[in-house]
Amino acid sequence: MSKNDIKVALIGNPNTGKTSLFNQLTGLNQKVGNYPGVTVDKKLGVSKLSATQNAIITDLPGTYSINPTSIDESIVLKTLLNKDIAASPDVILVVADIENLKRNLLLFSQIKDLEIPTVLAINMVDQMTKKGITIDLSVLRKELNTEVVLVSARKNEGIKDVKEAIIRCHVAAKASPLCNIDSKIDADYFAKLKEITPNYSMYELWLMITQNSFPDTISAEEKEKLLGFQRDISKLKKYQHKETIYRYQEINKILKKTYLVDKNKATDLRSRLDKIFTHKIFGYAIFVFLLLLIFQSIFDWASVPMDFIDATFADISSYAKQQLPAGVLSDLITEGIIPGVGGVIIFIPQIAILFMFIAILEETGYMSRVVFLMDRIMRRFGMNGKSVIPLISGTACAIPAIMATRTISSWKERLITILVTPFTTCSARLPIYAILIALIIPSKKVFGFLNLQGLVLLSLYALGFATAVLAAFILHKTLHINSKSFFVVEMPNYKLPSLKNVFFEVVGKTKSFVLEAGKIILALSIVLWFLASNGPASFDNAEKNTIENVANKNLSDDELQQKIASAQLQNSYIGILGKTIEPTIKPLGYDWKIGIALITSFAAREVFVGTLATIYSVEADDEDATTIKQKMSSEINPDTGQKRFNFAVGMSLMIFYAFAMQCMATLAIVKRETKSWKWPLIQLFGMGLLAYVSSFITYQILS
Repeated sequence: MSKNDIKVALIGNPNTGKTSLFNQLTGLNQKVGNYPGVTVDKKLGVSKLSATQNAIITDLPGTYSINPTSIDESIVLKTLLNKDIAASPDVILVVADIENLKRNLLLFSQIKDLEIPTVLAINMVDQMTKKGITIDLSVLRKELNTEVVLVSARKNEGIKDVKEAIIRCHVAAKASPLCNIDSKIDADYFAKLKEITPNYSMYELWLMITQNSFPDTISAEEKEKLLGFQRDISKLKKYQHKETIYRYQEINKILKKTYLVDKNKATDLRSRLDKIFTHKIFGYAIFVFLLLLIFQSIFDWASVPMDFIDATFADISSYAKQQLPAGVLSDLITEGIIPGVGGVIIFIPQIAILFMFIAILEETGYMSRVVFLMDRIMRRFGMNGKSVIPLISGTACAIPAIMATRTISSWKERLITILVTPFTTCSARLPIYAILIALIIPSKKVFGFLNLQGLVLLSLYALGFATAVLAAFILHKTLHINSKSFFVVEMPNYKLPSLKNVFFEVVGKTKSFVLEAGKIILALSIVLWFLASNGPASFDNAEKNTIENVANKNLSDDELQQKIASAQLQNSYIGILGKTIEPTIKPLGYDWKIGIALITSFAAREVFVGTLATIYSVEADDEDATTIKQKMSSEINPDTGQKRFNFAVGMSLMIFYAFAMQCMATLAIVKRETKSWKWPLIQLFGMGLLAYVSSFITYQILS
């Protein structure tokens, strides 16, 4: 970051097209981090404003005002009050929606009063004709005393104007308030407030006392004086109420001069579509149909590229074995690293397809209708419609889904949502489900057009969601927490999805999955290979004892080598660990190898497949490597002589992973969000017990 770069904070109400504008301004020059001390994603991007000027743009969480009601919204206030030269924004870019300008201008008016240079970008202007809207832009600029730009982020219109406005605004470096609330509420009160320090504007000081948010840059003496203004709570509430009324009065005056909506000229389909998508019967039917379509596509579209990736990694492993000189390093590469990495890469097609559909549903505006629709159901189970966002986001990853609960104002509803979200089937479970379904469920059509494997996958997702809702109901009845609840959801306009936004979303989330899972799996693959290739004295004697065993005298060289490899694996460090826990998991239909995979997958669920790939690669010890699926399919249960991964074992494993809390990172984020180890430990042991009992019953019935 150069000293000459302009620091721009991108702010707006939810669903104003803020993300689309951010993508248009920054393109692929983006990175994701966390706000200091808070586990909330922060998107940063570099925008080339001109040949000589760049901007560092920070996409702040969506907020309706800078009077925060959630942790996400509080980040906006803290950013705006920050006087740290390195972190505070030089220019604020406020994004407003052309159709909801009145409500959006409340946030704009508050930011303007902070006396920070501000640009107003009115988005979705391509909808003006359809909505019968006209704007007098020159008068609006004069009334707001700020740079105002009309844009259509989706159609890439007005982006150049935004960049030029940012430069002009930065050069001016001066901003005046829009609403002088002191003169309209209590001039003497605010005069005394302003006397405390000249380092902050009057409105900044007002926000500190009303929102109880004090920046680190304020002195202890100044803070103590400000706290004195908080003692009269009734006066604060009265003045806050007056402030809101006055702001809307000023906004109404401005819009009367500049903004006109002629409903007779509007050609709007929104209301008619809403009647269908939020209908108490058809709304749910359409939602279920879309889910069915998604999971059918995951299997039908992804099968060819997955088989190609699987076969490619098997060929790479086989080729490496033939070309590399025999030795420890060669074994590590061919038996540890290649199979382990292949266990992640193979699932990229399915995960990318899932992320693509979720991004499209969000882009079109349909997801907000789902939130509204599901509020009717969720309230009966101790949550609200906003809980649907974490539950649906949980299909990608439970970690950002749990962080997304910060938009839920009620602590009880938020806590319940945090506790039940891990039941939702995340993308890390998808590799396990995918390979087990491929092994035990035939690929055939039901009713002539539905893929049976896709239906089974949909059923597992439905099971996770149903369990989450049932658990929420139980927690709602048992948790005695007093908490106020209210539900507000933005209903954006329907629009065609931006291919650019969908592409960025799919690439970003898939890349994150591969890199995060890949790092864990690569490290574990190396550790597993070492533990499977070394052991105590019994490991060193395994080859000699196998050769000297009379029962093996008539075996061919290949069969003898297979016996030796198997004996060494059983006597390795990892084999001993697996044999130790085997009595505990045998009632579920699992052997010691599956037990090892269960343990390692606690780091990340998707490690399960990579672990088995590594174990079977070490045990095979041959030149002709087979695919992961073939290795699992050919695994035999020595007690029965039948396939290890039969229908009963496969279903037992899927049920286990449907319920188990198999992810350290999720436990860590629950601890951070709840600020206690109590709730993550309840999750770990409660979900673990449910998983064990359910998979035990499943195996015993099916076997």
